[in-house]
Amino acid sequence: MVIIGSAQAVRIVITVLRAKLVAILLGPAGIGLLSVFNNLREMASMGAGLGLGMSGVREISSAKDEEAVLSRVRRVLFGALLLQGAAAMSLIWLAREALSRWLLGSIDHSMEVGLVGVAVFLFLVAGSQTALLQGLRRIADLGRVTIYSTAVGSAGGLVAVWIYGQAGLIWLVLLPPAASALVAWRYTSRLPRPSTSPMTPRKIWQAWRPMVKLGVVFMLGALATTVTLLLVRARITQDLGLDAAGQFAAAWSVTMIYASFLLQAMGADYFPRLTEVIGDRDAANALMNDQMQLALALGGPLLLVMIGCAPWLIWLLYSAEFDQAAMLLQWQMVGNVFKLASWALGFAFVAAARSGIFLIRQLMFNALFLSMIWFGLPVLGLEVAGVAFLLAYVIHFAVVTVLVRRLHGFRWEGLSLQLAGAHAMLALGLLALSLTLPLAGAAAGVVLGLVTAFVGGHILLTKIRPHGRLVSRMARIYEFVGWPVKEGS
Repeated sequence: MVIIGSAQAVRIVITVLRAKLVAILLGPAGIGLLSVFNNLREMASMGAGLGLGMSGVREISSAKDEEAVLSRVRRVLFGALLLQGAAAMSLIWLAREALSRWLLGSIDHSMEVGLVGVAVFLFLVAGSQTALLQGLRRIADLGRVTIYSTAVGSAGGLVAVWIYGQAGLIWLVLLPPAASALVAWRYTSRLPRPSTSPMTPRKIWQAWRPMVKLGVVFMLGALATTVTLLLVRARITQDLGLDAAGQFAAAWSVTMIYASFLLQAMGADYFPRLTEVIGDRDAANALMNDQMQLALALGGPLLLVMIGCAPWLIWLLYSAEFDQAAMLLQWQMVGNVFKLASWALGFAFVAAARSGIFLIRQLMFNALFLSMIWFGLPVLGLEVAGVAFLLAYVIHFAVVTVLVRRLHGFRWEGLSLQLAGAHAMLALGLLALSLTLPLAGAAAGVVLGLVTAFVGGHILLTKIRPHGRLVSRMARIYEFVGWPVKEGS
């Protein structure tokens, strides 16, 4: 978790700096053009990949102890993403003029749009390698791939922008996935080579079909979120104007950056581990409780600080004009408490390959979120976007808890209930205080964040001790205050 979290933190910092430099060199037009290229790459990768990058992790993790099956999955995953990427690259190149005219209003950038297809191909090839590393739980290697590819790709792309100006922007789209594919290949090449025995069409189909069956669900879930956000932004723009849409976009961006940073850090190792034990109810139950406790212990304190200090955080990242974004961010951070609590449980459906339940759960949240905003916007104004986020996640949390109990026999541990209940009550109370007395809310947020971080640190050390010099030093702090860390306590 620390390895992936650190890698994601570095990636976010590099991405922010890259955007800043592009803005300085090329201004708003450069940022706008780069966003169009990146959005096209993301959508095409999502469609062409069929979610195999995510479902492949599950298949690799399930087959890691069966050499023949693992070899077949590895070969099929790489071959499928290679062919699907090549098909997407060819289609984008053939449609480059039409896409350029549709996206940018002219064919002036048709060459760059065509080259986005190459970036899609490289992204899917890299995805086959990173899925292998994650499925085999080569977490340190996965972290290195994230850091090196982001750093090298961004540095090379910025040099191209410096030399060629706007014409060099395409290199910021091409180089990161190219670097990712090369760096990931360096680490996967050290793994035992897969079997080279001939594969019949039937064996290929048997390996490809379950990956696509689950992968398409991931793809549809992601598309549902994309469509929902598009409809929400359109509704807010039509009713309240572009300024309100900008307020929503600012709050959503901060919320998603924080959530993705934490959940990706935890999910990189948790997903393959849960897949390995999902057939053992007791082991899976213990792991889900353990992961929920870690999520709340590590993420809860920062959520509380962000609820109280949201106005100042938004001012720092944007400007004082984004006061409504700060209010939305506070509501959404309370919703993230329930998101953290339900996240560990929701992975059970993915680990067990229950694709239908996973998709229904995704669609349910998006439908709740969209409908509450659609009908509540004329009554509550922009604040409904924050309220809807919170209520949708409360309902989502309740439904996921019931489903995972019925399907996988999940049972709450006392510590899980205590952490979930305490963080939910503290977050709701802090929200009420912050909306009425901002300065008092900020002070309370910092104090509560420190207190819960101290408690969360004790929980974390209890689970990982003894491991290294840093952990021992931290444990001595708790011993000094009369609250020693005991293994298994």
